Amino acid sequence: MKDSAMFWVGATTLVLLTVTIMAAMNFPFNWVFYVTVIGQIMIVFMVYKVLTDNYTTSKTFKDFYEDYPINE
Repeated sequence: MKDSAMFWVGATTLVLLTVTIMAAMNFPFNWVFYVTVIGQIMIVFMVYKVLTDNYTTSKTFKDFYEDYPINE
């Protein structure tokens, strides 16, 4: 199974939100530290996956934003 770039974006987001929640709930420092280091490694890997993803689109700058197209 091929891992998509969006999977890594979602997984990294969840790990870093977990770090925030753990820090707010006063978890032991070593747990927060290790999850933070894992999150930082995931950020580097996520950026690599996003930049090397084989994604193509037919949209151009004339199409403006895909989620809010401008009808002329």
